[in-house]
Amino acid sequence: MIGKVLAAAMLATVGVAASAQAADYAPYRQPYTVNQPLNAYSWAGPYLGANLGSNWGSVSFVPAKPSGVSGGVQAGYNWQSGPLVFGLEGDLQANSANDTFAGWKFSNPWFGTVRGRVGYAFDNVLLYGTGGLAFGTLRAASFAGTESHTSPGWTVGVGAEFGLTQNWSAKIEYLYVSLSDSRFGVTRLPNGYESNLVRIGVNYRFNWGAPFGGGY
Repeated sequence: MIGKVLAAAMLATVGVAASAQAADYAPYRQPYTVNQPLNAYSWAGPYLGANLGSNWGSVSFVPAKPSGVSGGVQAGYNWQSGPLVFGLEGDLQANSANDTFAGWKFSNPWFGTVRGRVGYAFDNVLLYGTGGLAFGTLRAASFAGTESHTSPGWTVGVGAEFGLTQNWSAKIEYLYVSLSDSRFGVTRLPNGYESNLVRIGVNYRFNWGAPFGGGY
């Protein structure tokens, strides 16, 4: 009889311990289920990438319309809550856009942006809007010499990004970039630059510990 009582007591003790252990583990699983289902693709974390695109624009106060190919690198960080994705991204671009008018050759040899991103994720497809600061150089060259001005500005755009694997994604993006006017001695005018950019790119996302199709 005593043996049966002891066995019953031991079983009850094991049951209580198992319940307590499960209760202790529950809070640690919670971050994986509160903001995002376990089977959802994760966009959270830092990333690095490269891009290539085509751009066309116009110079203020003269009818020059520089166009060309641009390419560069980008880096950013995403935060995610359910399907909502928030991020910051910066990029730096080399640009071949140029055009000649009345003996002046205008070009935009480089530009960059620092932008916020807000998007909605359909699992491994992210649609987003973006906007922020821009900066870059407008160059004017003529027989009298070459003059360059680096100016601040602003940018706005939209894009779509597609998760290919756990770490790799591809994107397509449109940006409108406006650089403020600066007075050029060679033209004697306050010239600025506005451009439209369409580009494709790839990102390597440092999605530590989150398997493809897993939460963050």
